[in-house]
Amino acid sequence: MPAVSKGDGMRGLAVFISDIRNCKSKEAEIKRINKELANIRSKFKGDKALDGYSKKKYVCKLLFIFLLGHDIDFGHMEAVNLLSSNKYTEKQIGYLFISVLVNSNSELIRLINNAIKNDLSSRNPTFMCLALHCIANVGSREMAEAFAGEIPRILVAGDTMDSVKQSAALCLLRLYKTSPDLVLMGEWTSRVVHLLNDQHMGVVTAAISLITCLSQKNPDEFKTCVSLAVSRLSRIVSSASTDLQDYTYYFVPAPWLSCKLLRLLQCYPPPEDGAVKGRLVECLETILNKAQEPPKSKKVQHSNAKNAILFEAISLIIHYDSEPNLLVRACNQLGQFLQHRETNLRYLALESMCTLASSEFSHEAVKTHIETVINALKTERDVSVRQRAADLLYAMCDRSNAKQIVAEMLSYLETADYSIREEMVLKVAILAEKYAVDYSWYVDTILNLIRIAGDYVSEEVWYRVIQIVINRDDVQGYAAKTVFEALQAPACHENMVKVGGYILGEFGNLIAGDPRSSPLVQFNLLHSKFHLCSVPTRALLLSAYIKFINLFPETKSTIQEVLRSDSQIRNSDVELQQRAVEYLKLSSIASTDVLATVLEEMPPFPERESSILAKLKKKKGPGAVSVNELEEGKREGELNGGGERGGDNSGIAASNASTPSPSADLLGLRTVPPVAAAAPSAGSLLVDVFSEAGVNDDGFLRDLEPPTESSDSLLAEGPGDSDSAPPSAVSEDPAPPLPESNELLNKFVCKNNGVLFENQLLQIGIKSEYRQNLGRMYLFYGNKTSVQFVTFTTTVTCPGELQSQLNVQTKTVEPLIEGGAQVQQVINIECLTDFLDAPLLNIKFRYGGALQNLTLKLPVTINKFFQPTEMASHDFFQRWKQLSQPQQEAQKIFKANHAMDTEVLKAKLLGLGMALLENVDPNPENFVCAGVIQTKAQQVGSLLRLEPNAQAQMYRLTLRSSKDTVSQRLCELLAEQF
Repeated sequence: MPAVSKGDGMRGLAVFISDIRNCKSKEAEIKRINKELANIRSKFKGDKALDGYSKKKYVCKLLFIFLLGHDIDFGHMEAVNLLSSNKYTEKQIGYLFISVLVNSNSELIRLINNAIKNDLSSRNPTFMCLALHCIANVGSREMAEAFAGEIPRILVAGDTMDSVKQSAALCLLRLYKTSPDLVLMGEWTSRVVHLLNDQHMGVVTAAISLITCLSQKNPDEFKTCVSLAVSRLSRIVSSASTDLQDYTYYFVPAPWLSCKLLRLLQCYPPPEDGAVKGRLVECLETILNKAQEPPKSKKVQHSNAKNAILFEAISLIIHYDSEPNLLVRACNQLGQFLQHRETNLRYLALESMCTLASSEFSHEAVKTHIETVINALKTERDVSVRQRAADLLYAMCDRSNAKQIVAEMLSYLETADYSIREEMVLKVAILAEKYAVDYSWYVDTILNLIRIAGDYVSEEVWYRVIQIVINRDDVQGYAAKTVFEALQAPACHENMVKVGGYILGEFGNLIAGDPRSSPLVQFNLLHSKFHLCSVPTRALLLSAYIKFINLFPETKSTIQEVLRSDSQIRNSDVELQQRAVEYLKLSSIASTDVLATVLEEMPPFPERESSILAKLKKKKGPGAVSVNELEEGKREGELNGGGERGGDNSGIAASNASTPSPSADLLGLRTVPPVAAAAPSAGSLLVDVFSEAGVNDDGFLRDLEPPTESSDSLLAEGPGDSDSAPPSAVSEDPAPPLPESNELLNKFVCKNNGVLFENQLLQIGIKSEYRQNLGRMYLFYGNKTSVQFVTFTTTVTCPGELQSQLNVQTKTVEPLIEGGAQVQQVINIECLTDFLDAPLLNIKFRYGGALQNLTLKLPVTINKFFQPTEMASHDFFQRWKQLSQPQQEAQKIFKANHAMDTEVLKAKLLGLGMALLENVDPNPENFVCAGVIQTKAQQVGSLLRLEPNAQAQMYRLTLRSSKDTVSQRLCELLAEQF
């Protein structure tokens, strides 16, 4: 309740409150309240007019009754009448009643608004503040419509009292949060920003809350606040505690204002002005220096205020991510807090270091604290601190310390709190996969994970180990041996049985030579777990059994006996019954060849981004993982429960996913093999082989089928698909192509996917597909920093004659790329006639205020439009002789740039796009190829002959085409590949 003067104590209110408190029961209280309500109602309806004091007293009683939880359905008009009083206490009670009891739909709102307008125009600072407080407390849309235009005028007026300015700023902030479309600053913008220079610190503190909120929605309009905020921060940081006496809190000058200034600066990139940036860096260094000074007070309030400023400063340093010295100093300061006795400080230090670990400048500094973080994981009492320690270990992990961190996390997992076990399991699985060089270590780790925390191992985790084992020949035998040994444990988790059933069903033959793991022993081991498992696992095991019949014919009778048993073919579960019946019939009537075809080994899965990573991102929530958000979820197929993949699936159903987003490798392209059949590299395994998202080969070829009437229709743009840059884009001229453009172009002559360009800021990846004279290219632009790229624009141009040779159309790319995020751009290409040059890709964006402008050559070369042509030996040499004119042949003899590996040569020639013809050349060491280049104007037949001389480490490359320019260009491109 509001304070009242001694002579205005409202004795009747005090007596009523005392009576309520003295009530012995709920019934007595209700009886006394009803009596008082009847008395107040009679007073309000009586003929005698009440004076202001009486109205105030009765309105206060109604307010007290409402706060006790009883409904009040009268007295509102009397409260509104109090607003017109000239006495402060009466007006205050009126506003208080309205703020609490009047809703925005009340019929009295117009009367209330009129009273508020009168007070706002009265120039009485006390009445103005009461009115502003009421507007902020109600905060309705009607209030915003009535006063959103008036309050900014009061805020910036020169004759407005400081206390009123504070109230006006906070009132405007409240209205902006509830109705942002009605609060339009417009002409007031610059004057509101200049409140940061106000002499009254209270006004500055209130104004900065408003400016921060406005800046988050309209950064460009308020960007002038950066220099003023830096100036004000500099004055506070460099001042002594005695300089700002009224705003010094336990020897810390203006801590709340300092935190708000630092938070405001996080809405913007680093200042472009060198002087302002230098001053800001000095401020941040001073804050870090003060953190090292001995405390001026032992009170906890002093350390809290000091640390609040420090953590906001560190957040700003992390946000800028451009000052290596400050980032390392911040990391060292946080490292000191890791062993602080205060739990909250340890928590905040771990949380901030997680972000620092993602910066290239401070990652190594964070790694120096690995032992302290591991100790925190083991010894912290608070589970939330242990969880942050696990997050930090995950963030600081790289190839140099992966085995140590994974081992420590596995060790901790045995005693970890149940609430964080699932997340820990996902992190261990991701790290093991991401940094696996020795895949036997990866298999051991995942199986150990299932053994330790099987209940928390989601389907995504054991799906992944299956996928990787199937995709890597070198680990299949080891996986079969290891899982066989793991299944021999008396108590075996069901997830281990699933993995064991799948791997032994596919690769049990690799260990069948050992009598200890003979086919019958493997089957008996698996079947001993059968009765303990759930229905989906039993379904998987039945699929494994039918696979055994194909791998080991000697087990056929034993397995048929199991399938024929009543517990299977008369099973109450329809899925199990159907499988048993169908598998029994298949094994009985199918010939060996048919059985081998239907049950052949699973083919390698296509590479996609990791569904484990998607699961972790979904669990952590948006914003918890700095790299881009995936669209919601992946719909996992039930293993051995849904439909089968083709006919040779041992029960795994593909899961669908939304468009993949990047993991550690922003684009997931570093591991794309040069040839479709090649195994994935050991660099990164975070790809989802169950996902159907991304560039689907079959679907892509369907999209690229030539149109029936005109090829132009494929490239026709829909609305908004223009490649013109948006009006807000930077207008500087495109930069000349990078010196290494030709070298980057040559990398893609024999492949279609990969990373085209990468520097400290940006990664550009490509996935492309071509069909006849049409092509489609997906460009992925990845922001490797934690700072936004703004005004991001791309332009594709065809220089000179290329304009009439290629038709290139692009879709507009998103102008804003968040830190750690990636955007995609689609480019459609039509080859009109043969060409020599490549299109130019110009990229412009602003990073930290500085313009980045670079130009690359798009890897579109004439060989991309090859149609492979198979030929017999006779046809090849007949055609070779027909192309015997001098201008149709291009020949080059050159020294080998790489090792002369036959398989690599074949892969590159296949990547070129031509058909590699076997047993055609009389010399088996030579390679010959044939293909037709498809353009809209004509078709150009081409033949190739490559003659390696291993002794001299030389090649002779000969190309013959029906068009001389094509022969020359192909010869130039290919000579760089070998």
